[in-house]
Amino acid sequence: MRDPERDPGRLQDIIQAANRIADFTSGFSKEQLLKDNLRFFAVVKNMEIIGEAAYMLSTAFKEEHSYIPWNDIIKMRHVLVHGYATILPELLWQSALNDVPVLRKQVESIPG
Repeated sequence: MRDPERDPGRLQDIIQAANRIADFTSGFSKEQLLKDNLRFFAVVKNMEIIGEAAYMLSTAFKEEHSYIPWNDIIKMRHVLVHGYATILPELLWQSALNDVPVLRKQVESIPG
């Protein structure tokens, strides 16, 4: 069972990782990101952090905030960690630019 008292810290982990992803992708094209291994894997690692933090949230919290696609976030983390050879750079890029900013705003709007 996940400890609900740790949920606020997990949310902060999500926000921090989302901010780092924004920093790593700002001013870069997809092509530039794919050529820069350090930057690419920095994005991957922070996506993993988001997924792990989501995974560690209490079930009650995830149910209370079910408008956030927790299962999709966790599934992406599993692919990045366990299916690393199958990472689709286009999907990673789209998620970094489109999904992560939305997630950050959703998490920031949760009263804490």
